Amino acid sequence: MEPQDKTIFHVDMDAFFVSVEELFDPSLKGKAVVVGGQRNERGVVSAASYEARKFGVHSAMPLRTAAKLCPHAIFVDGHPDRYRECSTKVFEVLNTFSPLVEMASIDEAYLDMTGTNRLHGPPLRAAHSLHNKVKSETHLNCSIGIGASRLIAKVSSAKAKPNGVLWVVPG
Repeated sequence: MEPQDKTIFHVDMDAFFVSVEELFDPSLKGKAVVVGGQRNERGVVSAASYEARKFGVHSAMPLRTAAKLCPHAIFVDGHPDRYRECSTKVFEVLNTFSPLVEMASIDEAYLDMTGTNRLHGPPLRAAHSLHNKVKSETHLNCSIGIGASRLIAKVSSAKAKPNGVLWVVPG
């Protein structure tokens, strides 16, 4: 029996805090949204929608700076309880695909999918199935990177953003 290539998935939720806020207020969809506080407050951006990112807004940036870069942005206070609840739902979906799930943060995880081909099919098919299941059960988008190591999976999920799947085949 040949040793199997290691198969690691990195699942990264897309603009997680913003996406969760959109679940509770659908009028935010497709708009420049900044989560973390109000435009005139002292504090930093926790998350920015892709529409706000186009104007240079990013996490850890002062809220006032974000307001200058993107004056039309909608500023929203954060809701940590909502984020934890949604993260738990995502984790439950991930656990249906592999018993080896490691949450790296509230919005990203690594799955060791080595040896799951008979159950889920080849890696790309499994990733698309997981991608669809996360969307259907949580109503949130994610990006999935597939690689032979955690590093390769992480880099490929970043390249797959937003809402995509990318496999860097071994070798």
